[in-house]
Amino acid sequence: MERAKRIGIIGLGLMGSSLALKLKECGYASAIIGADSSKLVLEEALVLGIIDRISSLEKLIEQVDLIVIAIPVDAIKILLPKVLDEIGSNQIVMDLGSTKSGIAAQVQAHKKRANYVACHPIAGTENNGPSAAFPSLFENKVNIICDKEQSSNIAVDEIELVTQQLGMRSKYMTSKEHDLHIAYVSHLSHISSFTLGQTVLEVEKDEENIFDMAGSGFESTVRLAKSSPKMWAPIFTENSANILKGLDAYIENLKNYKRLIEEKNKVELQEAMEKTNKIRRVLEA
Repeated sequence: MERAKRIGIIGLGLMGSSLALKLKECGYASAIIGADSSKLVLEEALVLGIIDRISSLEKLIEQVDLIVIAIPVDAIKILLPKVLDEIGSNQIVMDLGSTKSGIAAQVQAHKKRANYVACHPIAGTENNGPSAAFPSLFENKVNIICDKEQSSNIAVDEIELVTQQLGMRSKYMTSKEHDLHIAYVSHLSHISSFTLGQTVLEVEKDEENIFDMAGSGFESTVRLAKSSPKMWAPIFTENSANILKGLDAYIENLKNYKRLIEEKNKVELQEAMEKTNKIRRVLEA
C-alpha cells in the first residue's frame, strides 16, 4: 500500500465513524479530520479517538487527500457540488449515500465529476452516532460503486483500495439500477419495520405486554424501526418512485394474506408460505 492518506470525514454517525475506525486500524489513514453539523457529535468522536481533530468544512477540504461524505442523502445532494467546487485536481471524494440517482444528477455535468466516486456500502445497524461505531461494521459486506465510467481510473482505483481495507468487495452498477434494487431489498424492509412497530404501539396500549410477550421474531422484525428517522425519511423521499412500486406489490401480498386468513384457507396459506421459504436458498447461498 502507498503512503497513508489524510482522510476528511463529513458526518460522524455510525457509518462515517466506523469507516474512520477501520481506516485508522489498518494503517490506511495517517490522520482523520472530522466535520459535522453537531458540535456534540464532533466532541464525542474526538474523545472516543475516532477522529484526530475537528475542523470546519473549508479547512478540512484544504488538508486531506480523500473526503468521505457520510450525511443524509438530501444533504449530500446540496453539499457534494460545493465540495467538488473547492477540491484540488488530486483530491478524491466519495459518499456513502443509500440512494444514488438524485445525487448523481446534481454533479453529472460538474467539471470535477471524475474526482468523485459514488458509493453505497451495504452495511449498518439500527444504532447511530459515534458511540455506536465499530471497525468491523463493513467486513464481508458489499460496497456498490455506481456510474464507474464517470469517475477517473485513479479515483476508482483508490476507492477500490479503500473498499479492500474495509474488508468489503466491490459491485458495480448504474445509479438507476442501484436505486431500483435497493428499494426492494433494503428500503421496503425498513418501511415494513417502522409500520409494524407503529401498528403495535397503536393497537397494544400496554407497553408491559409488548415487553413480556414479544418474542425473538417480533424483536428481529422491528429492529430496523430503531433506525434514525433523520437518515431514513430523506431516503424514502429520494427513492420514492421505486419504493412506491415496491409498496404496491407488498400491499397486494398483504391483501392476499388477509383474504386467505378471512377465508380460513389453510391450504393456500401454507402454499404461499412454502413459496416464500425459497428466500432461504437465496440468502444462504
